[in-house]
Amino acid sequence: MDTSWLWTLLLSLLISCILIYSTWNKMYRKRNLPPGPTPIPLFGNVLQIKRGEMVKSLIEYGKKYGDTYTLYFGPSPVIILCSYRATKEALIDQAEDFSGRGAMPSFDQYFQGYGVVFTNGEEWKQLRRFSLTTLRNFGMGKRGIEERIQEEAQFVVEEIKSYKKKPFDPTDILVQCVSNVICSVVFGNRFEYDNKDFQNLLSLFQSVFRESSSAWGQLLNMFPLIMNHIPGPHKKVIRDMNKLEAFVLQRVKENEKTLDSNSPRDIIDSFLIKMQQENENPTSAFHMKNLLATVLSIFFAGTETVSTTLRHGFLILLIYPEIEAKLREEIDRVIGQNRSPTIEDRSKMPYTDAVIHEIQRFSDVIPMNVPHLVTKDTQFRGYTIPKGTDVYPLLCAVLRDPEKFATPYEFNPNHFLDDNGCFKSNDGFMPFSTGKRICLGEGLARMELFLFLTNILQHFKLHTESRLIEDDIAPKMNGFANYPTSYQLSFIPR
Repeated sequence: MDTSWLWTLLLSLLISCILIYSTWNKMYRKRNLPPGPTPIPLFGNVLQIKRGEMVKSLIEYGKKYGDTYTLYFGPSPVIILCSYRATKEALIDQAEDFSGRGAMPSFDQYFQGYGVVFTNGEEWKQLRRFSLTTLRNFGMGKRGIEERIQEEAQFVVEEIKSYKKKPFDPTDILVQCVSNVICSVVFGNRFEYDNKDFQNLLSLFQSVFRESSSAWGQLLNMFPLIMNHIPGPHKKVIRDMNKLEAFVLQRVKENEKTLDSNSPRDIIDSFLIKMQQENENPTSAFHMKNLLATVLSIFFAGTETVSTTLRHGFLILLIYPEIEAKLREEIDRVIGQNRSPTIEDRSKMPYTDAVIHEIQRFSDVIPMNVPHLVTKDTQFRGYTIPKGTDVYPLLCAVLRDPEKFATPYEFNPNHFLDDNGCFKSNDGFMPFSTGKRICLGEGLARMELFLFLTNILQHFKLHTESRLIEDDIAPKMNGFANYPTSYQLSFIPR
């Protein structure tokens, strides 16, 4: 049997592969990009990243190639920044150049460049100005939102009491209380904790975050051209997002029926009024798709991150009961038992403030940050980054930078305390990112963390029957979001 044709075919394929690789390698080397591992044609560095260990792999590459390096997600280069210095130089010193929003396929399949988080250019500037102004008008940073949080804190305290010291997973109750603050601003009202529509809404949000952070979600973000055509759990994200959109759209239609242009009740009303005002402007950013995407963006930013930080916080306090005791002592001394905590108390409670900051630093809820994008050909540290290149400023690396934190891998409130026990700020504290794309809900999140934590610890001691060790509080560093290990705790009335 003549097999010469088979050997000819194999030889031709081998020669073709060598030529393709050689051409690719020359093109790759000619670029003045930061160093990094040599990519494979078409696949880039995807096959070199451990499945399900995206963040860990990126940190390891940083140790090898430096705090600014290039990785290829498929055929596209991505710039990774993995230190405080590199992140500051990019997002603060060259803020405008790095102010674009990069690709995030797990979310882009729904948002498609709409909404305050995922837009770019002038449209993004319009939506960000509107969102900041509207949040301020509805009380962010003022007494209005503080009263909403205090009210919700009383609801959550009463809900916890209903468990009568029985152990339970605090996930749902923390998601509900935090989300209700956002609901009061976006929809104009809160929901009862047993409301089925509310529970379904929150379960969809949690599902989207889970699937986006899974190994499948990571593969989608690294290699969307292939993963978009492969069935798997990552497809559930778009289905859940469409269900969330349907919920928001229903609320929008209800608002439209009773809209008063002179008296907006919530963010939806304010956006609808803006749409009416700019109805004749063909370049306006205020249209229905941006309304739906902006409301969902605010929900994601304001619900999952804060509630997950609180879950991390209570788990950490279970590991370190001496820290919990010091928190209660400061609460009793400054606030007492006869009134609710206020945001003004924070300046008189340096230890509590330091512990909350350290919870945020250590829990590192969004380790990879949301990707940025350079808006023009940019010179950075002697390299040339082409316009449109995605940039990942790794918050996990900033929050654990040994130049900024003495014990970066240990939970240590002294990172935010001086020798006199007074609170001290730290430039490396960037859980909300930094620069022009800094989280627009930072002020709201800081208020929620302080008021919810102090209200709960004012009324309860924490207890668990589980045998927890320090390894249990270490962030898992798997993907887009860091979730704490599941745990049960009891709230013991004081």
